[in-house]
Amino acid sequence: MTQQLAFDALWSAIPYPALLLGAENAIMAANPAAEGFADTSSRQLIGRPIDRFVGSDSTLVDLIKQSRRSGVPVAQYNVMVGWGDQAAQLYNVHVAPLQESGEGYLMLLHPQGMADRMDRSLGHRSAARSVTGMAAMLAHEIRNPLAGISGAAQLLEMGLGDSDRELTGLIRAEAARIGQLVDRVEQFGDLRPAQRRPVNIHDVLDRARRAAKAGFAAHVRFVEDYDPSLPPTAGDPDQLLQVFQNLMKNAAEAAPRVGGAISIASAYRPGVKMQRPGGRSESLPLVVTVSDNGPGIPESLIRDIFDPFVSSKVNGTGLGLSLVSKLISDHGGVVECDSRPGRTRFRVRLPVWRGKFEETEA
Repeated sequence: MTQQLAFDALWSAIPYPALLLGAENAIMAANPAAEGFADTSSRQLIGRPIDRFVGSDSTLVDLIKQSRRSGVPVAQYNVMVGWGDQAAQLYNVHVAPLQESGEGYLMLLHPQGMADRMDRSLGHRSAARSVTGMAAMLAHEIRNPLAGISGAAQLLEMGLGDSDRELTGLIRAEAARIGQLVDRVEQFGDLRPAQRRPVNIHDVLDRARRAAKAGFAAHVRFVEDYDPSLPPTAGDPDQLLQVFQNLMKNAAEAAPRVGGAISIASAYRPGVKMQRPGGRSESLPLVVTVSDNGPGIPESLIRDIFDPFVSSKVNGTGLGLSLVSKLISDHGGVVECDSRPGRTRFRVRLPVWRGKFEETEA
């Protein structure tokens, strides 16, 4: 009995999804982490073949076949695993035969998604900050001649007939468009640290939603799921407003014109920390999620969507999400994205306000 209790405690304590598989790949047992991973109870999993959830052509099924043929443990790293209708995520998969049973197998799924997204976020932060020097150069070297071109076109326009004014109007319109692009790039040149103070994230989300609903997202239905007990975050409310307006704008443009929906959710999820310069770490328990029901981001772009000048839009500049990544990074947070047809989700993780000592949290 003591051994059984020890095994049950050990099985429940495994922090990664663990499955025991029997004949015909039927699930014999699932630990609590596997229940959370599958978003269902072990009662709904036990007795059903794993093929039903991952597909018969899944890498997981192939690994079980390899272990069955060889009789030894097998492992494969960086495997995209989808379960049911959930979006696929990156895992390291280990399959080992249970020597005593003869036909049972233990499968462990070690999630790499969070670590991978954290690494990518740090890479995106470096990429965004690398644009700052170019931004300063663009602002100085382009803005002045651009104003000269626009002014010259305006002077020419005064002495031209109506048929020729269309061309000078085109010059002025294109000069204005380039000026707006320079304005957006110039935002990367702001190297001042974010002025952190306590911010009610729901106030920011409400302002962003109301502005979106009155403008670019008038055709979209908003669904809100907030945790009213969230503590304040540490940040600049204007910069955070810019972040969430940008995310909602992207969601509104991706959502279908008929039946389009944007979901905004907030939650407290402890357990994630970000390493900061100087060796300090900061907890990121506040999670805000902005989702849409659009067609999704192409798989070829999803890993680079926060890089400067990468865009899935036909006429996109690729600066909006890069700026989002930079601003959230400046706040000590991280932004992640996962996407599949019918659901794209941006998840922003932020720190909690710790008073005047929050900057030195270890």
